[in-house]
Amino acid sequence: MVVAMKVFKKTTPNGKMTVYLGKRDFIDHLDYCDPIDGVVVIEKEYLRGRKIFGQLAATYRYGREEDEVMGVKFSKEMILAKEQIVPLVNQKMEMTPMQERLVKKLGSNAFPFTFQFPNSSPCSVTLQAGEDDQGKPLGVEYTIRTYIGDNEDEKGHKRSQVGLVVKKLQFAPPTRGRRLPSSLVSKGFTFSQGKINLEVTLDREVYYHGEKIAANVVITNNSRKAVKNIKVFVVQHCEVTMVNAQFSKHVASLETREGCPITPGASLTKTFYLVPVASSNKDRRGIALDGHLKDEDVNLASSTLISEGKCPSDAMGIVISYSVRVKLSAGTLGGELVTDVPFKLLNPAPGTVEKERVNAMKKMKSIERHRYENSHYADDDDNIVFEDFARLRMNEPE
Repeated sequence: MVVAMKVFKKTTPNGKMTVYLGKRDFIDHLDYCDPIDGVVVIEKEYLRGRKIFGQLAATYRYGREEDEVMGVKFSKEMILAKEQIVPLVNQKMEMTPMQERLVKKLGSNAFPFTFQFPNSSPCSVTLQAGEDDQGKPLGVEYTIRTYIGDNEDEKGHKRSQVGLVVKKLQFAPPTRGRRLPSSLVSKGFTFSQGKINLEVTLDREVYYHGEKIAANVVITNNSRKAVKNIKVFVVQHCEVTMVNAQFSKHVASLETREGCPITPGASLTKTFYLVPVASSNKDRRGIALDGHLKDEDVNLASSTLISEGKCPSDAMGIVISYSVRVKLSAGTLGGELVTDVPFKLLNPAPGTVEKERVNAMKKMKSIERHRYENSHYADDDDNIVFEDFARLRMNEPE
């Protein structure tokens, strides 16, 4: 059985121009980034000597739309790349295999285009909106725009332009490494001798979305106070670079009194398991997600990776990091002992065993969904599946 090549398409409101993309997720490999390769199909009679232009635009929204008053805007749009698609300026442009197949299939009215993400461009991130929020969500979003005009500065009419939202993502390194992140802290008390020692060790440094995080906690109480309870959190840290703002959200948590109170001279060793997923944080405002396209199960935002030799403070957009936070309570007078152990949360890289396993699970979940979708059709001749770019959500059967 030959696997069909899926191609996404979107047509202008007047039906005269259609844009095709082979994928919507483009991966930043740190040393290079996947090019955005697509094809535009236009009715020749409609052009009438005009040209087709394309743009790669980044929209960085760092404040709520409803708070924009007196001309103050909390968003910034940057045109990262632009080119003339029709007529082709670069006749010797190398086409990707997907473009070659599409141009061959769609005929002389098909024109390829390619855009590159700049090296410093941030990854796609969406901050989840609250129930009362109006307007577009905060975050970084990329859009491919194509429009018809006499020159590239012309805005064009809405009926003859197409906008496709794409995502720029990062994958985990092929190997996870053997380093086990850990932290050791202690707390003393003013009017009594001895300390409470807390050691936390994670079972790995890099986790994939949906994986169970194991935190091994060792508590040694050499003080005269008692540890009343233990709280464990997975914390998502967001840094909004445009306004130099930082905030943290708990994306998974548990609280236990098992083994407590830990009395003076006693100790406790226990492993706690947490699974941070977006589905358990659906109604929480401000949770960062991996870019948000309407029709798929979205992940929590992946950790931001920085290429070697670059300073983390130079990262742009919304910088994401994660940590496991363990908090011990020694009562009202004793206070709390807290430590954070950082880790990375990412998607597995293509080709790894973990990626194949994740894909298999997603495929099983999507089989039922595809039964209810009528927005794509297959061409048996050369095995290409065309799917509308802006799919509607599936209507679940009763």
